[in-house]
Amino acid sequence: MSRFRSVVAGIGSYLPEKILSNDDLEKMVDTSDEWIRQRTGIKRRHIAAKGETTGDLGTEAAKNALKSAGMEAGDIDLIILATATPDLTFPATATIIQANIGMVRGFAFDLNAVCSGFLYALATADSFIARGQARNALVIGAETFSRILDWEDRTTCVLFGDGAGAVVLTGEPGAPGMGERGIIHSYLRSDGRFTDLLYVDGGPSKTQTVGHLRMSGNQVFRHAITNIAASIAKVLDDAGLTVSDVDWFVPHQANQRILEGISRRLGLPEERVVSTVAEQGNTSAASIPLALDTASRDGRIKKGDLVLMEALGGGFTWGAALVRM
Repeated sequence: MSRFRSVVAGIGSYLPEKILSNDDLEKMVDTSDEWIRQRTGIKRRHIAAKGETTGDLGTEAAKNALKSAGMEAGDIDLIILATATPDLTFPATATIIQANIGMVRGFAFDLNAVCSGFLYALATADSFIARGQARNALVIGAETFSRILDWEDRTTCVLFGDGAGAVVLTGEPGAPGMGERGIIHSYLRSDGRFTDLLYVDGGPSKTQTVGHLRMSGNQVFRHAITNIAASIAKVLDDAGLTVSDVDWFVPHQANQRILEGISRRLGLPEERVVSTVAEQGNTSAASIPLALDTASRDGRIKKGDLVLMEALGGGFTWGAALVRM
């Protein structure tokens, strides 16, 4: 049994200043604003400046989350960074963020589950907190996907953006209950048979290069709708809850069509879905905490609300989580 439940004490995010619009992309690749909007719902995305790294983005999001929580770096025992675009092969970018914020205690590491990374990191931090191995944890999703895009491939380069989001989790005594704040339940899955549908064609061991993102969009779309809907049904059933209990649906911001397809399949009203994909594009592991911060700052998500999160990423990896804010 859990000794502690993991409560969200603060949320923060950071987006690079540079904005790349669909009109800008029209000048770079054979595409159009209409084509992109109809297929993805995306209008613009943020792009990291030259020399601006995943660690830089993650650091700013972490600082903002700490400020939101009313904490300092010295209060944190654990940092988990979800990213598929680390600054270096090693050390872990989480340790770079650890140094940047002035945290000189505890431990930090990276986790790569691509777009599902934030959910994997959240569940991992929850396990450390539940067992009393960490009291306060920073869970960060940060990406600079612009560094691994093929800017001549119009099917992928229009989809992704850069950014970072973070939450501070704090341990409070007792197991999570239906009416108490905290992480209620997580459900994670993967299936390596579908690696060739969404991957990067480079890496230090295989090609000694960084490589570019490659994706079979139609097949990823079908798997996303099926697997995500199933994982949501599972996490709700395990928690003894139904869709009608959910106050807010905060999905991975992959594609507006995917968000709408999942919502229809589950019977979730559109007004309860948090969507930032139009303004930010797909920021992979950063997309859920970015959306969470957006909806918290504008007053939609309030303390005590039940939030459902989901994602699917390369691997395939996928999952869902229920959190009482």
